[in-house]
Amino acid sequence: MNEYLHINPEFESALRSNKPVVALESTIISHGMPYPKNVETAMRVEQIVRDNGAVPATIGVMNGKCVVGMTKEEIETFGKASGVWKVSLRDLPYVVSQTLLGATTVAATMRIASMAGIKIFVTGGIGGVHRGAENTMDISADLTEMAQTNVAVISAGVKSILDIGLTLEYLETLGIPVLTVGSDEFPSFYSRESGYKSPLRLDTPEAIAKLLSAKWSMGLNGSVMIANPLSAEASIDRNEMEGHIQQALNAAATAGIKGKEVTPFLLKYIADHTMGESLEANIALICSNAALGAKIAGAYAS
Repeated sequence: MNEYLHINPEFESALRSNKPVVALESTIISHGMPYPKNVETAMRVEQIVRDNGAVPATIGVMNGKCVVGMTKEEIETFGKASGVWKVSLRDLPYVVSQTLLGATTVAATMRIASMAGIKIFVTGGIGGVHRGAENTMDISADLTEMAQTNVAVISAGVKSILDIGLTLEYLETLGIPVLTVGSDEFPSFYSRESGYKSPLRLDTPEAIAKLLSAKWSMGLNGSVMIANPLSAEASIDRNEMEGHIQQALNAAATAGIKGKEVTPFLLKYIADHTMGESLEANIALICSNAALGAKIAGAYAS
């Protein structure tokens, strides 16, 4: 495996000494935000992880390697470059073998983090069951990866452009524990509310770390979905967001956008049509998730 895995020496040392390490994805850099906001946010998130006692490890694919712990220069490259692959599991061997530049999704980041021995992963929102999936069968590989890989995922819930209810049902089918921090209601990415009750609730990093330890010590493979609601100040009204989402979905259908291009298209459309409000909410939630993820990583390591 070492042939295809490059771990930055700082992170390798941290892993060997059982220091808390938090994995971070690179899709949010290449496909989630415009430059330079994407690079600024990535560096800010890394600093938040450090400020909360853990070591950040941004993951991506370059020069035929799965890179764990990208440098500032490498993050800058991902932020500026055009044509960066959006890499899920099916794309990973192709992008590696062809030595292409690849930004990893939740599924690919989880797998690479697991290869490196990292147990905690922070993202914005996970993929899930797309709206209209009863006709398209469009279900994110994030969910199937979560069913088999022992890496906990901290997010602000399921991306609200998806079918949250069906995603929660599918997570239950896969046996993935879903818990919300400090709330009985499951969040919906840009909003604190989704209209769906959270299956589980825990309120402290220590309680979450105990759950992770119990699950994996019992031989129950797979992830734990840890939903961290956006703060009330940064949250956008759920009904207001739904209007923007419907407009974005209609625009995607008219433009013939399909497959892995759908999510970046929708997020950009919504950001453009909310005067940047959704982009600021996106930044706020990833920063909040980073702080929580670092605290959970610290509790789990100890």
